[in-house]
Amino acid sequence: MKIGGLDIGTTGCKLTVFDEQGVQLGKAYRDYPVRRAVSGHEIDISTMMESVYAVIGEMAGRYPDIAGIGVTSFGETFVMTDEAGRPLHNAMLYTDHRGAEECEELIEKIGRDKIAEITGLAPHEMYSISKMMWIKKHRPAVYAAARHILLIEDFVVWHLTGRARIDYSLATRTMAFDIHTLTWSHEIFEAAGIDESLMSETVPTGTSAGAITAETAARTGLDPACVIVSVAHDQVAAATGAGAFDGSVAVDGAGTVECLTPIYDTIPEIPVMAKGFFSVVPYIIPGKYVAYAFSYTGGALIQWAMETFGRGETNETMEKAYEGNDPTGLLVLPHFAGAATPYMDTGSKGAILGLTTSTTAADIYRACMEGVAYEMRLNYESLAGSGIHFTRLSATGGGARSKLWMQMKADVLGLPITALRTVDAGTVGSAMLTGIAVGVFKDLGDAADHMVREMETYHPDWEMHAKYMKIYERYKAVYSAVRPLM
Repeated sequence: MKIGGLDIGTTGCKLTVFDEQGVQLGKAYRDYPVRRAVSGHEIDISTMMESVYAVIGEMAGRYPDIAGIGVTSFGETFVMTDEAGRPLHNAMLYTDHRGAEECEELIEKIGRDKIAEITGLAPHEMYSISKMMWIKKHRPAVYAAARHILLIEDFVVWHLTGRARIDYSLATRTMAFDIHTLTWSHEIFEAAGIDESLMSETVPTGTSAGAITAETAARTGLDPACVIVSVAHDQVAAATGAGAFDGSVAVDGAGTVECLTPIYDTIPEIPVMAKGFFSVVPYIIPGKYVAYAFSYTGGALIQWAMETFGRGETNETMEKAYEGNDPTGLLVLPHFAGAATPYMDTGSKGAILGLTTSTTAADIYRACMEGVAYEMRLNYESLAGSGIHFTRLSATGGGARSKLWMQMKADVLGLPITALRTVDAGTVGSAMLTGIAVGVFKDLGDAADHMVREMETYHPDWEMHAKYMKIYERYKAVYSAVRPLM
């Protein structure tokens, strides 16, 4: 018996298959285009679904006894469809600015604090409900024809099983889900003028949607008894895949986006969270919540530095080319794709300060790593007072492979960081919950024992911590100094 984790991202999807012992057997990946223009950022959901069928078909051909596949996806993006699930428009990504006016309208009707209290989110146009309002206003024919409004997870689950189900964590990304009652917010849908009945049924994270349809079986080669599981928003899946189940540990998702995910054993202080635009999201364990503190450019910034300044080099050689062990002293504001928490300022730009004629490519490369680490520290401090009490971090993603970066983060944050062997924690978390749903694992603890594997723990060097903190005090002033100029 095999289990699979299907992770759907903004530019591609991957399906990873594991055996009953949690050993990875194989992986299939397909990418798809994203259209970015001044008028908006969109994705063709039909093309995405074709890629989903392709990765499932590839893995089903190699592992015909796949018993279950868990679906996790990125958030916010939705599509309105007809009765047969055919998309009526291209879907707007979270980076699309459309919906800003509608978000303000919603704030005027309900109030900023009330929205945050209901949804656990500080109001922002990135979330789905504002963009639904935009479509109703600017494309009324599309809205009138809609019979379903589906986010990515439930769009895929619907096409594979015929059941429209969305888990609590992804439903939260609409800014129309009540995190207290764990139901759609009637008040918000009424104020938005959106028909709540078009939305999928909300279910706990990791809920089985049942067996695939005969059409799916014929198209993919999966066993007709294969079960599809509504897993989670990708960051919740990654936290699960990191084996983080209580407030003593947070997750450092060191991928393209840098995301710090603390776990709360009770609901955190909403006003504190809303001030820094930190989400409050129901977690896999009832009564527990997670938050997202993130930078749009984590590994993406390191990749940019590599491609721009390290031609002919590798990440390893660039790291070794830096002379000495002390901090660079450069200040890199890592807002190369806008600022995420605690600012949520999509207009902010990146900056590199302190350059001289003696600055080397290796200096800039390392300084970009420092900039991401300082931004993590800024978020860590902004979360103070919200109820966090984690004393260690588990690191996932490609960045966890860099010993230099892991040690730097431990030094800057003053916390031990354990790098996990699995790069794709989202697919691991998805497979863990799928394994529980189909009976491969007894519970979360059993699943983690089989699938979460640690590599190395990095402990803070307190002498380096002191050096970084001197520079960090200057870093905290960079955003307010640079932002008015750009």
